[in-house]
Amino acid sequence: MSLRSTAPISTSSFADDRNEIVDRFRHVRARTEELAAHLPPEDQVVQSMEDASPVKWHLAHTTWFFEQFLLVPNLAGYRVFDPDYAFLFNSYYEAMGARHARPRRGMLTRPTVSEVAEFRGHVTAGMLELAEICDDTTWSELAPLIELGCSHEQQHQELLLTDLLHAFSCNPLKPAYQPYRSAPAAEPADMRWIEFDGGIREIGHRGDGFAFDCEGPRHRVLIEPYRLASRPVTNREWKAFVADDAYNRADLWLSDGWATVQREGWQAPIYWEKRGSDWWSMTLAGLQKLEDDAPITQISFYEADAYARWADRRLPTEAEWEVASESVDLSGNTAGTGFLRPTVADGSDNGLLQMCGDVWEWTQTPYAPYPGFRPPAGAVGEYNGKFMCNQMVLRGGSCVTPDDHLRRTYRNFFYPHQRWQFSGLRLAEDA
Repeated sequence: MSLRSTAPISTSSFADDRNEIVDRFRHVRARTEELAAHLPPEDQVVQSMEDASPVKWHLAHTTWFFEQFLLVPNLAGYRVFDPDYAFLFNSYYEAMGARHARPRRGMLTRPTVSEVAEFRGHVTAGMLELAEICDDTTWSELAPLIELGCSHEQQHQELLLTDLLHAFSCNPLKPAYQPYRSAPAAEPADMRWIEFDGGIREIGHRGDGFAFDCEGPRHRVLIEPYRLASRPVTNREWKAFVADDAYNRADLWLSDGWATVQREGWQAPIYWEKRGSDWWSMTLAGLQKLEDDAPITQISFYEADAYARWADRRLPTEAEWEVASESVDLSGNTAGTGFLRPTVADGSDNGLLQMCGDVWEWTQTPYAPYPGFRPPAGAVGEYNGKFMCNQMVLRGGSCVTPDDHLRRTYRNFFYPHQRWQFSGLRLAEDA
């Protein structure tokens, strides 16, 4: 099927600059391979739960995207690497045909890790050939879709690490993805309250540069005056929540949350483990003693909401979060720092801290379409729109998010019970 006529899911700020977009493509592809390069095949094939995917699958699926959406319809004479891969590595695109069941991705011992590497090399070479030979008109049509493919692959770079962390947490040996790396010493920041005026404001992507379709259209919202905590909730503060027997208090939980707590037997965040009198947590550096003043992470929306109620506060709306973010520079502890874990906020700064990186912050806003949203026609229209039901919005990025992947308007979303991502919370209150 041809996707050339499909409405673009994004706009590109460099659609006419081939060298820049080709450089970005090369960088993103190389970065994904770098993340997996030191992992033996045994680490790359395991699937620890239905929500997670093996490393090998992430490597193959992001390659499938470029092959099926760009090379097959647009590069004359292109040879599909293996026709069976279209079935094996499609994720959820109904328009692209049948696919292997998600819960059984860990059963795919074949193709091998080395064969997937050959697949990646074959497709990367095809993409570079496409960029070299296509005319200017075709390039202007394809550039937004290539940018979408790059941003899609960056999403999977983050998922690769979070999924691997879950797999390693299930291993009694508690293996490490990388050695522990010390962060610069920081004086822990007190939680302060920063006030924002109410009024009619605009949120959503402005239309310049790339954005996922769900980030627009830009539209007006009415916001009442509110206050936002200066930093996310920390492990030390979450310890007090646990110590107060909060996981056994029905009055703190939404009904569905309480049912989940009882069914799953939650008594602490997913990776916490009590050893003697100390709490430890599984990290990408293996099991580590809990860093008290770092942001709490790997919690569900249900847990975040219960904590906010316990603290006599609430979660912010995504509009409140986005408006507040306009007062700060969006840079922070993302994947490029190399820590791959939340770090302590710098208490010497009086403004909003850790709005970018460290942990994705749950909001109280359901993931739903903005006014006037219309998904693009064709297969890429399945990218975000069909998931706008029963999920909650997170903002801000995490310690494993690629550095150049975030925007103030970026809307991440997960189901309220899910807690294997680097997700935390920032409190809000009415002014």
